[in-house]
Amino acid sequence: MKKQLKIPKFKNEDKERKFWAQVDLSQYFELADFSSVAFPNLKPSSRSISVRIPEYILIRLKEQANELNIPYQSLMKQYIAKGLLQKSSK
Repeated sequence: MKKQLKIPKFKNEDKERKFWAQVDLSQYFELADFSSVAFPNLKPSSRSISVRIPEYILIRLKEQANELNIPYQSLMKQYIAKGLLQKSSK
């Protein structure tokens, strides 16, 4: 660590925001000060999409999901992810 950063008490968020906008953290930290961090419970953000698929495929997907006792959309996501991983490994 290069030098100690003194953080003042802030009266409100605007003053705190202004403080952090003016501070150059590279003066206070070195690369060796950092370590890798994992966030195992962090869920990736998701986005709703609309996909048109033949009805017979949707019916079969719902049947398989029912057999596995999971929501069909979760099963669909698993199939898509599996397909992408197989494609990228070739």
